[in-house]
Amino acid sequence: MEDNVEKKGKVNIVAIIVVIIFLAIFIVSSIKVMKYLNDNISNSDIMADLSEDILVSNEVKEDNVEESYKIDFDSLKEKNPDTVGFIKVNGTGVSFVVVQGKDNDYYLHHNFNKEANSAGWIFLDYRNKLDGNDKNTIIYGHNMRTDTMFGTLTRILSDEWIYNMDNRIVTFVTEKGTSYYKVFSVYQIEDEAYYITTDFKEDKDFEKYLDTIKKRSKYDFKEEVDTSDQVLTLSTCANNSAYRIVLHAKKIK
Repeated sequence: MEDNVEKKGKVNIVAIIVVIIFLAIFIVSSIKVMKYLNDNISNSDIMADLSEDILVSNEVKEDNVEESYKIDFDSLKEKNPDTVGFIKVNGTGVSFVVVQGKDNDYYLHHNFNKEANSAGWIFLDYRNKLDGNDKNTIIYGHNMRTDTMFGTLTRILSDEWIYNMDNRIVTFVTEKGTSYYKVFSVYQIEDEAYYITTDFKEDKDFEKYLDTIKKRSKYDFKEEVDTSDQVLTLSTCANNSAYRIVLHAKKIK
């Protein structure tokens, strides 16, 4: 009889421990979810505030309607001196002020206001100089499930996005002016360092790079690229950061 009581006591203790463990997991998970949502809300509020410094207008050029951007960089730099540009990708929700840190880690974990934030911000590779000589200009952003940051960049792999000709142009505005880039490659690949190469010692190295990233594309955009071109690369994570979704475009004006 005493053995049965002792066994029941042990079972009750185990049950209590299991309940406590599950309760702890639930609390921790809830805290993480709340932080995730709050971080995204915070960034959305920041972008809404920054939109006051971004004027978008439509201009008719050669029978085409072209968006024109006027960015108040003085105002943006007062808010964050790391501001370097503005990126717009047609057919996605990517329309963000771009910053540049001293490394490629800081803005993975901090927003435009330099507050700790799991959603980070959209940032330029620290190796890029924006002096007109960058052969590969790289911009990063987290793939957020709430579609903030580069969350909607995943659309570039869909047929709907690819076959819409209006989506072929990417706009990047800096203090030196507005540049337009034409998409020539989109793909998903395992995490690697090759596609984010910025330094090419010889033309043959850059030529090999261009040939490689063009062949990777999910779709043949039939765009010729050569060593005289300058490339814009956009990168975000996928599949729990095991993969990268990548867009490459060449500067056309």
